Amino acid sequence: MQLVITMEKLRDIREDKDLLQKDVAKILNVSQQTYSRYETGEISIDKDSLIKLANFYQTSVDYLLDLTDERKPYPRKKS
Repeated sequence: MQLVITMEKLRDIREDKDLLQKDVAKILNVSQQTYSRYETGEISIDKDSLIKLANFYQTSVDYLLDLTDERKPYPRKKS
């Protein structure tokens, strides 16, 4: 399943953390070129990578998808 992230949201959150594209690409285990294409909207990000980004940035998937302005993640489900 592919998901579309608002380009500005993905770039802005990365820049807020003073990270380079290559830094985030390493976290996702993709090339810098692939990550750049996520940011430009040229390709969509897969669900697993989106979850990794949300965990890394300590935010919700909804925030990355621009469905909310609230950066704080939702409480996690108890296992």
